[in-house]
Amino acid sequence: MARVLLVDDELTMVQMVGELLRQEGHEVFPFTNGQAASAALTIHSPELVITDLYFDKTRAQGLEIVRKARELNPPAVVIVITGFGSIETAVEAMKNGAFDYLEKPFKIDELRLCVQRALSYKAAVTETAYLRKQLKKKYQFSQIIGSAPKMQAVFKLIERVADTESTILVLGESGTGKELVARALHFNSRRQFAPFVPINCNALPENLLESELFGHRRGAFTGAINDKKGLFQEADGGTIFLDEIGSMPALLQGRLLRVLQEHEVRRVGDNTPIFVNVRVVAASNEPLEKKIKDGTFREDLYYRLNVIPIELPNLRERRDDIPLLVAHFLKDKAHARSKNPLQVTRQAMGLLCAYDWPGNVRELENAIERAATLCEGEIIRTDDLPPSLVAAVMTTNPALESEEAATLPPVPESALYPLHRPGEPNSSSVPEAAGAEAVLPLKSYLREQEKAYLNRALEQSGGDKEKAALLLGVSLATLYRKLSGEDKE
Repeated sequence: MARVLLVDDELTMVQMVGELLRQEGHEVFPFTNGQAASAALTIHSPELVITDLYFDKTRAQGLEIVRKARELNPPAVVIVITGFGSIETAVEAMKNGAFDYLEKPFKIDELRLCVQRALSYKAAVTETAYLRKQLKKKYQFSQIIGSAPKMQAVFKLIERVADTESTILVLGESGTGKELVARALHFNSRRQFAPFVPINCNALPENLLESELFGHRRGAFTGAINDKKGLFQEADGGTIFLDEIGSMPALLQGRLLRVLQEHEVRRVGDNTPIFVNVRVVAASNEPLEKKIKDGTFREDLYYRLNVIPIELPNLRERRDDIPLLVAHFLKDKAHARSKNPLQVTRQAMGLLCAYDWPGNVRELENAIERAATLCEGEIIRTDDLPPSLVAAVMTTNPALESEEAATLPPVPESALYPLHRPGEPNSSSVPEAAGAEAVLPLKSYLREQEKAYLNRALEQSGGDKEKAALLLGVSLATLYRKLSGEDKE
């Protein structure tokens, strides 16, 4: 289902096309006035705009709507329709960002096909933007570190359940890496190219959390000036990660239970259910059974969430992994002046291994970040560690090893769990083999392939562009746009 803004000065045209789009399951905002439609763009944030180009024979007023629709964030896909068409006006509309162009009168099937192509294109652009954003994030290519038996058991369980549709409940203290596990589950599943949407259920008050999760209709409450998609809709096709699920208010627990049972959501102020295809991964840093006994968490929701529990050990239970984690956190750090890799003294490593780490891996990472920033030489010493950490350990372990540099252990492959499928590219790119063909950027490669295919179609049709468009199954306007290289996306 897409939000479609429909603009035409002919009322019958608006009614006919609007009804067709509603039958296809789209939400339609119809207008017969260009100025009103232009003002409504920012209110409704449509995904698709279908607009008449000429509201009179003197000026192509629809071009202004095309420009404003393309300036939205994210930009809407635009289909232009008019009864005063020509190749010149088509090219002008394409230059202003229109996706396709239809001349009146057109067949219903032509419009339906054009809308399908436009929305498929929009979905592809959205997916590409999402993947580019993910590639920039450090966690996409970082790894979950652990050689301890409990962590190896977690790795095996992730491997077994990642590519299933089962609901997962991740349990563990704060800082143990629950979100990393959720991302590993997502990026190793068939949903990896769809959105991963995390939210902390304890970060927002009840009324805002309800709107964030389920969305709202315009006017549903004070300040709701636009329709808003909830995070369940944003995560459609992908995974939603509900962190600190135990803090969710009782009212929202009931609504979440319905989503898990019926796979549908209702926006605040709306009675129409919306189907969503979302995998739910929840996490808690406290036992939910205790909350059930206290009456603050629904037992039926617990059983819906606890289909496959994954329990993460705290850092105190896997002290042998601390040197591996230290080596991992220092891997990309170097001395500010010499640019040489940093090392850790034996005494400092002894302190790190002896400390109980109530904040777990997150606290360890922060301690290493602090020490790497404050150390004066190329070796991290006890004085560079947080004073509270040193004081806590010295109370129970007064005699520790010397301040000589310790050898950081290599991190074995068995201690790594990647957040992407084996064989897929990651941050440590392999140098290109000698003599191998250079790899073009995907966008450039696809353009070259498309150009060759278009030329082949033109050759088969004897240079007749109308026949070539028919062979390719695209409109003549689309063919002109591709041949002229005006595709701006």
